Amino acid sequence: MVASVFQLQCSCNNYPWGKKGKESLAATLCAKTPNTGFQVDESKEYAEMWMGDYPVLPAKAWKSGEELHKIVDENKEQLLGKTCMEKFGGVLPFLPKILSISKALPLQIHPNKELSAKLHAKDPEKFTDPNHKPEIAIALGPFEVFAGFKDNKDIQALFSALAPLERYLPRKAVNFDNEVLKQVCYKILTASDQEIATTQKELAEVPQERYGKQAYILDLLPRLQEQYSKQDPGNLIALLTMNYLTLSAGDAIYVPADAPHAYLSGDIVECMARSNNVLNTGFCPRADRDSLELFTSALTFSPHNGEEVKLGTSKTEKSINGKTSEYAPPMSEFNMLRTSLKEGEKEKIKAIGGPSVLFATSGSGQMMADGQTHEIKEGYIFFVGQGVEVSYEASTGLEVYQAYAE
Repeated sequence: MVASVFQLQCSCNNYPWGKKGKESLAATLCAKTPNTGFQVDESKEYAEMWMGDYPVLPAKAWKSGEELHKIVDENKEQLLGKTCMEKFGGVLPFLPKILSISKALPLQIHPNKELSAKLHAKDPEKFTDPNHKPEIAIALGPFEVFAGFKDNKDIQALFSALAPLERYLPRKAVNFDNEVLKQVCYKILTASDQEIATTQKELAEVPQERYGKQAYILDLLPRLQEQYSKQDPGNLIALLTMNYLTLSAGDAIYVPADAPHAYLSGDIVECMARSNNVLNTGFCPRADRDSLELFTSALTFSPHNGEEVKLGTSKTEKSINGKTSEYAPPMSEFNMLRTSLKEGEKEKIKAIGGPSVLFATSGSGQMMADGQTHEIKEGYIFFVGQGVEVSYEASTGLEVYQAYAE
């Protein structure tokens, strides 16, 4: 029998949109776990630290080095519990990450379960599982993101006021609905590099007052062009049709399957259903873009304004001392707890009927669980099996996130 609570060691990937060296929170947190051999290279970008059992970049038990998915597979009933196994099978149903973002991620959607199953059956090397991938992102500081489509009336206001956009309309004097929006997106995505560059040049020359309340587009356009190119259609899709949000620490968004999104800058906690499937169509080289027909046919139109993207928090019944809030996205695979303690404060989290992964993003203290006392501090990560009560006592201000399923 394995221990129900054990510390994890994780690693980072090196996508070019990540922050460089110690500017990357993902890398600096990853390096906090001692005796793992992970060292931050100041010449490399560090994008994501994965903290789950997905075999692409699996967490490992800190002491033994054994991969988490193997430990879970050999101790399913003890660690996951019967209820979680009946719902999700013998795997951890969620995948938490820390992301450090210096420039826009590819403009993307994550296919729903039905489409994922088809894509996985057809090309299992590219689409490595049959699952969907709805996700949440929680800001750890200033965070910029494009997510979901704007309200149709706001999109129509731009396409009515800005002459360079007329070339993308299916007909003149059109009233925007979701079908028109899909056609417009397809026309932009299939336009030539020269046409995209020309449109962007013409938009930059339009007087600011023509943009109305969306004049921020003129500030963001050269920034996106510098990050990728003036020929990238993602610049137009994101700026003209998608919500642009600026969030602060603790703010969160929910991105359902098939919803377009592109994170732009910041450090975040991200958690998703256990999948790695993605369709990219912008903010990336043409060779890296997936089928435009597939992308546009899979698009959904919820959320359809900035407020619908946001995910609030609430008090949680899991907390004994009231120091923990909960993010509860409209999906079954996980919720996320956030415990915030000042020096000397304590918190107790009730036993959860499924597995958890918890990690400290700042501070230090002690964690008591399963009859053991563990040091917990910035960057430390733990797996907690089902049915285990967890207590914290902060030495300095301590912030802990806990993804769980039950």
